[in-house]
Amino acid sequence: MHIVLGVFVRESLVASDAPSVAAQLVGSGLIGVREGLETGIVVMILVAFLVKSQRRESLKWVAAGVGAAIAMVVAIFVGIRYGTSTVTGVAAELIAGIASLAAVVIVTWMVLWMRTASRSISGDLKAGMSQALVVGPTAVVSLAFLAVGREGVETALLMVGYAENTSGSQWPLTGLLLGIVVAALLTVAMYFGAVRINFAIFFKYTGALLIVVAAGILAYGIRALQTADWLPGLTDRAFDISSWFSMSSWYGTVAQGIFNFRADPTVLQVAAWAGYVAVVLGLFVRPVGAGKPTGDDRQPSTDTAAAPH
Repeated sequence: MHIVLGVFVRESLVASDAPSVAAQLVGSGLIGVREGLETGIVVMILVAFLVKSQRRESLKWVAAGVGAAIAMVVAIFVGIRYGTSTVTGVAAELIAGIASLAAVVIVTWMVLWMRTASRSISGDLKAGMSQALVVGPTAVVSLAFLAVGREGVETALLMVGYAENTSGSQWPLTGLLLGIVVAALLTVAMYFGAVRINFAIFFKYTGALLIVVAAGILAYGIRALQTADWLPGLTDRAFDISSWFSMSSWYGTVAQGIFNFRADPTVLQVAAWAGYVAVVLGLFVRPVGAGKPTGDDRQPSTDTAAAPH
C-alpha cells in the first residue's frame, strides 16, 4: 500500500511487494482515528452548545449540514478514485504527482492550523452558531456543513490514498473506516462524560506523525513527476539499499505502508523529504503564542463532554 493521498498511478510492483494487512490496517487506522476525532470534536461542540442553549429543535439542521458534508466527502472520494481508474501512462503519473503535492499542502495547512486553532475552536464555533441561530435554519446547516466539510475534504483525500494501493487491496480503506468508527465511539463517550482525552498531547503526537507521512507523500509526488519527465533527476539515486533492505519483509512493508519509504530514492526525493520535515516539524513544535485563551476556549472537550449533565 502506498500511504499517499494522491496515488492514482499503478506502479509496476507485484502483489507480493504490497505491505502486509497489518501494516495497511494500522497505518490507515491511526489516521482514521485522528481525522475522525477532529471532525467529532466539531460536531460535539455544536451539539453541546444547542443542548445547553435549549435549542434542541435546531439539532436537525446540524444533522442536515453534517450529512451534506459526509455526502460531499464520499462524492469527492468516489469521483477521484474511480474517475482516474482508467488513466494510465504519463497522464497517470502527472495526476499522481500533482494530486500528491496538493494533498501535502492541505494536510500541512490542517496540521499547523489545528496547532493554534485548538485553543479557540470551541469559542469560534459557539459564536458562529449563535449568529447562525439568529439568521435561520439555512445558516445553521451551512455552518455545520462548512465546519465538518473542512475536515472531511482532508479525510477524503486520505481515503483515496489508502484505497489506491499497488495490489488493489481494500485493507487500507477498511483500516481507515475502522479508525473513523473508533473515533465516533470515542466522541460519543466524551460527550456523555465517560472518557476524557488530553487533546494537547493527542494532537501533538498525531500531528507529528502526519507531518512525517506528508513528507513521504511529497517524496512520492516528486518521483511521479520525475517519471513523467516534469522534474529532472529520475536516475540520480541518493542511495540504493535494496540489496539488503527487502521491501517485502515485515519492516519493509511497514516502512512502505506507513511512511512511503523506498530503498532507492532519488536525490531530489531525499532533499525534499528532509527539507519538508525540518521546516514543517520546526513550525509545528515551536511554542504557541503567549496569549491565554479565555473561558470555554481553554478546554473545549471538558465543556462539551459535560453537556448532557
